[in-house]
Order: sequence, then structure tokens, then C-alpha cells
Amino acid sequence: MPFVGLGLHVLIALFFAVHAMRHGKQMYWLLILFSFPLLGSIVYFVVEYLPASRMQRTAGKVASAAIGFIDPEREYRAATEAYDLAPTAQNKLRLAKAALDKGQAADAVGHYRDALKGPLASDPELQFGLASALLAAGGATAGREALQALQALRATRDDYRKDEVAVLTARALAADGRQPEAREAFEAALSQYNTVEARARYIAWLAQQGDATGAQRQWDELQQAARHWNTHARSVNREWMRLASDAVRA
Repeated sequence: MPFVGLGLHVLIALFFAVHAMRHGKQMYWLLILFSFPLLGSIVYFVVEYLPASRMQRTAGKVASAAIGFIDPEREYRAATEAYDLAPTAQNKLRLAKAALDKGQAADAVGHYRDALKGPLASDPELQFGLASALLAAGGATAGREALQALQALRATRDDYRKDEVAVLTARALAADGRQPEAREAFEAALSQYNTVEARARYIAWLAQQGDATGAQRQWDELQQAARHWNTHARSVNREWMRLASDAVRA
């Protein structure tokens, strides 16, 4: 029986080693993982794997949504107070995110741009946030500037939130008026990641393009998948289902 346990530890370490190599992590992780399979795997999971996983992002979104429902202004007030007390780059980033969540997209753009001038200029979260804020704010150059932000993000870290970056890229192409490329980008995001957000955003885009048949077909497929969701999945994806439903009915 001890050999079974040892083998399992090694298999887990091997899984994380493959993940490290595929995502360009530092080579010292391989030494840690194979020298200390169990402890190394735990450390890698906490330090590298979990922060980039969809699981943590989903949990964070659920928690933020619950807090926002109870007190919509809470995080924005806290972020503003924190920045007033200590105008650091981290607090500026927090304020930018809070402004975007509050619907103040133009303010969020300004905060993200300010933060990019500081020590976090190469932070992928900043580039992702700026692209999101630009698209939310709109404007003649929003799509082009969002694409530039996403290009900078990929140059810094091309494995960052790849599923969401793919959808954001499609939206940016659409905002820049490059509709054939936007269609290709949406379909590529669906083919590679098949997230609910990707399909919902694609449905909304199809409806905007006047392709009611295509939007309805995608909506039917999404509803078919939703029949197999549990309560948690329905709660997490409620926003995207509403977006898709409203687009089809419009």
C-alpha cells in the first residue's frame, strides 16, 4: 500500500510539472516537484496553479456579487478610502476595479492608465482591466486601444486568463469594426474554451449583426447545456444567461 501512495504523489507532481513546462514557469519548480513530490505539489498548487485557475476566479466573482448585492457602494468606498490614505499602485488598481464594477467605466479607464505608469506597468491584471474598461466606456478608439492593451498583456504573460482574454479580444475586434475577424475570434474562443460567457457574448454579437437565426441557434444550444447544470452553475452563470436571453428577444 505505501507504494500506491508514493506513486500517486509522483503522478500529481508529474501533472504539475507538465503544467509548469507548458506555461513557461521557472525551471526550479521541476526540482521542487520531483525532490519533494507531496509538499512540492501542495506549494505549486497554492502559488502557481490556483491563482490562474477558473475555480478561484469563479469563487471570487460569486463572493463579490454577494457583497455587491448587499451593499453596492461598499467596495468602491473602501477602495477610495484606501487610496486616499495610501496612494500606492496596488490601491490605484483596487480603485480602478471598484469603479469598473460600479459602472463608472470612464473613471476606471483613467485609474487603470494611472496605475500603468507606476511599478505595476507590466501587470497583466492591469492590462486586462484597462481593456475591459475601455470596451465598457465605448468611444471611437475603444476597440483599437483595447486590442493594444491585450497585445501588451500577451507579451507579458500569454497564459493569463486565456479563456477570458479570447472573448475580450473578439469584443475588441468588434468594437474596432473588424466584424469578420470578430466572428473568427468568437468561434475560436467557443471551440477552444466553450465557456458560458463566450457563447453568451457571441449570441449578443450575432444579434447586433442582425443574424437572428445564428443567435437563436446558439441560444438553443446554451439552453440545452443549462438543463444539466446544478444550482451553483445556474447561480454563477445567471448574468450570462440574462445577457443571451435579452439579446435574442431584442
